[in-house]
Amino acid sequence: MDTTTIALLGFASLLVLLFLRMSVGAAMLLVGAVGIYLIRPAASLPVVAGEIFGEATNYNLTILPLFILMGNLAGISGMSRDLYDAAHSWIGHLKGGLASATIVGCAGFSALSGSSLAAALTMGRVSLPEMQRFNYHDGLATGAIAAGGTLGILIPPSAGFVIYAILTEESIGRLFMAGILPGLLLTALFIVAIYIVVSLKPSKAPRAMGAESLAQRMAALLRALWIIGIIVLTIGGIYTGVFSAVEAAGIGAFLALLVCLLRRSLTWANLKEVTTSTLQSTGMVFFILFGAFVFKTFVGFTGVTYAMSQWVAAQGFGAMEVVIAILLVFIVLGTFMEGFAILVLTVPLVQPLLETLGVDLIWFGVLMVIVLEMALISPPVGVNVFVVKGIAPTVSLNTIFRGIWPFWIAMFVAVALILLIPGIALYLPDRMFG
Repeated sequence: MDTTTIALLGFASLLVLLFLRMSVGAAMLLVGAVGIYLIRPAASLPVVAGEIFGEATNYNLTILPLFILMGNLAGISGMSRDLYDAAHSWIGHLKGGLASATIVGCAGFSALSGSSLAAALTMGRVSLPEMQRFNYHDGLATGAIAAGGTLGILIPPSAGFVIYAILTEESIGRLFMAGILPGLLLTALFIVAIYIVVSLKPSKAPRAMGAESLAQRMAALLRALWIIGIIVLTIGGIYTGVFSAVEAAGIGAFLALLVCLLRRSLTWANLKEVTTSTLQSTGMVFFILFGAFVFKTFVGFTGVTYAMSQWVAAQGFGAMEVVIAILLVFIVLGTFMEGFAILVLTVPLVQPLLETLGVDLIWFGVLMVIVLEMALISPPVGVNVFVVKGIAPTVSLNTIFRGIWPFWIAMFVAVALILLIPGIALYLPDRMFG
């Protein structure tokens, strides 16, 4: 059996296993190991063991449990509530202000957690009751939470960027810097989307709170200084080169723990919950990476990526055409596959092709992560939508999915802008690293 046939059978088998609801990590590990055995029987066991050991001992991966821990500690410390209250105080009186405050709160919490699900869950619990109290339309309220949560994998520290960096062997620090301006851009586009929706249909945000005094606003901002300070210190430290991304994760986790202790919000019960949640999330991500690297090695053995590169070169396609085509495929995949599954499945395939065309993988990584954000809210399997459904059981899934479309379009606009103006993603990493 030739290697091309083995590659096709491998991808078909992987899709079948995923359709049967086998976990992504287990499916990739199984298909990759069997595929390597079929091509090079003697190398199968050493290669599989070597890839798993190599990732398990990868120093850069310590960033994941540290940032996950930081986000979990931020949730129990009350810092997420402080951040939402500050945003609520400053912009809550504006048209659609409570939904906009939710977006700002999600963006800020994303800079601590690196997780879209954590951002949606934590800020949703804080902001949804407030929006319901002011009679916001269920679709707008839940859509803002689901979309705002997606910022967790774009605004650093982003778990999506860490996994992408490990898969492509790119710099985590460069990717973190590349995500800052696109993250701010997307936050602004979400707020614009809310303003447009509320302007067209004022009934979706029928009531606005009165504007608070400057003293009240400053007091709310002062209470949020803990979380703002941690964000500025970790991200600013990476930008200025004072410490690496891994060191920033350790410092951020320590400061979040310190805030919990100072506020006396850490009990044995929630300490157990934080530890368990951190270990579970870390284990899941590591297992996915083990499978991804075994599968990536299998794909390399088949030579299918080289064949793809040769075919694209023969057709005369340009780099921009290929990038747009890949992103469109990702958008389609996002309607029936989870974002991280798309990331670990497709990067081993497209990376050699993009490198052949001279595409900047940092720029492409930002585009890919935004498209993965679109997958998190795309029907019918948008994970964030089901997270929001869990905290809003009385709101139907159809209502939530209808509410996310303005934000989905905002993401599409962000992708188009970064395609047209690569400097949005590349300015900060180029300025910092050269």
